[in-house]
Amino acid sequence: MKLNDIRDNDGARKGRMRVGRGIGSGKGKTAARGQKGQKSRSGVAIKGFEGGQMPLHMRLPKRGFNNPFGKDYAEVNIGMVQKWIDAKKIDGKKDITEEVLRDTGLVRGGKDGVRLLGKGEIKAKAKFVVTGATKGAIAAVEKAGGSVEVAAPAKKAGA
Repeated sequence: MKLNDIRDNDGARKGRMRVGRGIGSGKGKTAARGQKGQKSRSGVAIKGFEGGQMPLHMRLPKRGFNNPFGKDYAEVNIGMVQKWIDAKKIDGKKDITEEVLRDTGLVRGGKDGVRLLGKGEIKAKAKFVVTGATKGAIAAVEKAGGSVEVAAPAKKAGA
């Protein structure tokens, strides 16, 4: 047996029935939709409709909470920063600021600044100036001989 010899078993796939093509086809006239009513027409959307009773998806309670005061940080791991320093995309000798991280494309988004996370390891002796950092990230950077300066996020003009 070869791969190009493999076929479906006979009758495994059934062809599509063309409806509404004459009375002799057996599926003409009403096209197997029965007579009259909303469901015999096109454009029917009654998936969650329960005859006027409040639908199940609306009877169930809502869950979760969206904190209006929560901060939106762009997060970056120290391991990724080390990878970009090794690839010479970031200069480890200069201060690594949020602008540098954004310009090199390492972080995106995060309207409230950049937060440094401690995943991976860093060997470069670098100075970070970021909005936030975890204890583990600060410890790892300081162990490598660098420093982390946690600065307040820069205020945007017109805010």
